[in-house]
Amino acid sequence: MAHTTADEQGVEQAAGNAGPDEPARRGPAARALARALARALARALARAVSRVRRTRRVVWLSLLVAASAVLAQWVIFTPPLYFDPYYVWLAARSWPDVPLDVWPFWEVPHQVTRVGLVLPARLAQEVLGPGENAYFAVAALGGCAFFAGTYLVVRSLFGDVAGIASAAILLVHPFFTMTNPFGHEITWSTGVMLPDMPGAGLFAIGMAGLVVASRRTGRAQTRMLLAAGFFLGASFLVREFLAFLFLAIPVYLALLRIPWRRNVTVGAPMLAILVLNLVHNQLVWGQPLAGLVSAATHGGQSRDHVTRELALRSFLRAMHDWHPLGLVFTAALALTVVGWAVTRDRRLALVLVWFLTLAVPLTLFSGVLDPNDIKLRAWLQRYWFAVLPALLAGGFGSLILMARMLPSGLVSRLRPLIVVLAGTVPLALGGTYAVSAVRAVPDLPRDNAWTELRGYLAGHRDITLICADRRLAQTLTFYTRDASGEPVWQGEIRDFPHYLPKVPRNATEGPFLYTRWRGMESQIASGWRPSSAQGWTLMWRSSDGILELWNPPASGG
Repeated sequence: MAHTTADEQGVEQAAGNAGPDEPARRGPAARALARALARALARALARAVSRVRRTRRVVWLSLLVAASAVLAQWVIFTPPLYFDPYYVWLAARSWPDVPLDVWPFWEVPHQVTRVGLVLPARLAQEVLGPGENAYFAVAALGGCAFFAGTYLVVRSLFGDVAGIASAAILLVHPFFTMTNPFGHEITWSTGVMLPDMPGAGLFAIGMAGLVVASRRTGRAQTRMLLAAGFFLGASFLVREFLAFLFLAIPVYLALLRIPWRRNVTVGAPMLAILVLNLVHNQLVWGQPLAGLVSAATHGGQSRDHVTRELALRSFLRAMHDWHPLGLVFTAALALTVVGWAVTRDRRLALVLVWFLTLAVPLTLFSGVLDPNDIKLRAWLQRYWFAVLPALLAGGFGSLILMARMLPSGLVSRLRPLIVVLAGTVPLALGGTYAVSAVRAVPDLPRDNAWTELRGYLAGHRDITLICADRRLAQTLTFYTRDASGEPVWQGEIRDFPHYLPKVPRNATEGPFLYTRWRGMESQIASGWRPSSAQGWTLMWRSSDGILELWNPPASGG
């Protein structure tokens, strides 16, 4: 017979008590805990839903437009481009010690003094690395500011429908999709790190703030005017000639019936931004007015044919010489003039003042004052981006206001016809425009060729030298690194100006990167290209035929 000790019996009894009866005792506690967690989750979900419901529609629509801008940039995906964007990128990498006494900065200081573009680029490089990710993040922020700013200012004047329609028109317009010189481009805009889109977007947001402030009083108005002044001032840090638009701020406030003394409220943050900019310029450039001095001394004889008569037609040339759908903006201007003449609405007057305040100096400095000293090339569309939101607001606003002027009796009799027209005409026009805009965009090469070249170089590190014209060389620097900026190839890039009559001999001493330029850019050395007839050997070609890498003749070309 087995014997157990008292301790063993206690252990067995405890084990028996913890056996089949334990789940029964745990069940109510577990169910209570589950019910408590479910109630807490339900309360959190209810609070989230309530917060969503309380969030104003303008916030969600602004986020929708911003997301659409990022999607549009992804669809286009223009590779990082050369010249101005590249100089800003280099300046951001070395800020605050930008070497203005060496090339390329001694030639192009006006690009690198735009701290509203240089500092975000530096921040992006610090966070995302000195590669494509940072470049495209800065470009995407500029696009979001422009398209969302367009929505906000048009919406503040004439409602959500007009605001969304305006943003949609710009998103698919060829001015903002045909941006890739390795395919076919008419402007540099979406996806390109240039000052025109972010500067115009910040100014549009500031103008939206002024319009909203005109409907408020007291502290609410003060807060909105301060915010408007901040965005207006920030636009100058990105695109210096937008300062011309500041001259009409008292007129904007008068048309919006905001008291005259409120100019001080708007001007206070603008003055603070100017002071900070002056201090920065003194510390970094050694000259507080570095940006303004650089802008004033920028210019000279243009490579394009310029006369006073051509300069006077700069706006029409910018809208019509590059693509037929530029007609959208001249038609919007014409509608605005007609609408204001018929309705005398102050909002349409505001739009016209906005347009003229920039159009006059742009036109004058594009060759009207002196055809041999061109300060601003106003025949390029991107110089007019800052007034496109105003023109679309004026066009839609004129249609809305003139429709409201129709006699009520006539509207009642024609209501069935009006309902049909209101449902079909905008849809037909919008569909026709969208189809035309999309068809105007050829097969977009995106950056596929460059990504393939990066992979090729990563697998051929025995290549120690690549020669290219300066434009290709500058873009190539992004593709010798991965997207986050880590090097994948560390050979030498030897470049030369593409406008030289002949390719320099030292540019034929190694593999030569070549493209036939498909945009508005001129060809390399007046049309020269490597060929097997001259002893060149094709080493690599991208799948889309955009880029080629040629090995020179054994004699060095």
